[in-house]
Amino acid sequence: MFRTIVLSAAGAGLAACLAVGALQLVTTGPLIVAAEVFEQGAEAVHHHADAAWAPAEGFERTTYTFLADFVVGVAVSLILLGAMIAKGEAVDARRGLVWGAAGFVAVSLLPALGLPPELPGTPTAALVVRQAWWLATAVASAAGIFALAFGRHWGWRAGGLALLVAPHVVGAPAPPSHETLYPAGLAGEFVAASIMVSAVLWSLSGFASGWFYQRLSRTG
Repeated sequence: MFRTIVLSAAGAGLAACLAVGALQLVTTGPLIVAAEVFEQGAEAVHHHADAAWAPAEGFERTTYTFLADFVVGVAVSLILLGAMIAKGEAVDARRGLVWGAAGFVAVSLLPALGLPPELPGTPTAALVVRQAWWLATAVASAAGIFALAFGRHWGWRAGGLALLVAPHVVGAPAPPSHETLYPAGLAGEFVAASIMVSAVLWSLSGFASGWFYQRLSRTG
């Protein structure tokens, strides 16, 4: 079983990498580059001599992007396969797609209501605080969705709904300001594009990992 899980996750990670990487090249990638132009212009005005390392434009940046997408795709596929197997249900493409969609809602969509995807040059709260809120929101959202989907008693479903709402009642950490170096419309485009890319990542990873697992189980 372990070999089947690993091979399934690798195959799904490759499929997600190719699809998501291609999407990023025409959606989020150009928006990030545009925001970086504004950020670098502001740094030049303030005479910031030391710049953080970043991959060169073109082949190097594209290569790093696809490698990162592959690693994330494999990780997401492993999480989804582990959850499906732990639940004890048959693993196939359809169930994988459903679990992938649920993962997207829990890990990406709901946390983005408080902490939307950010372009370079966006004012933000302290990193540790943001990471803590995001992690708590993702865990609470996943538990809430699970309770709503599988809870047979109204108390479980009420608890699940409360878990979905609680992080947003507490509220995400607020940035020090809302002034950005880039035009405001750029941020809206980036949020929409990032959420779309994330939806493809989770849905495709779930679908492909379920598809690979089902077939490898038959032949293994």
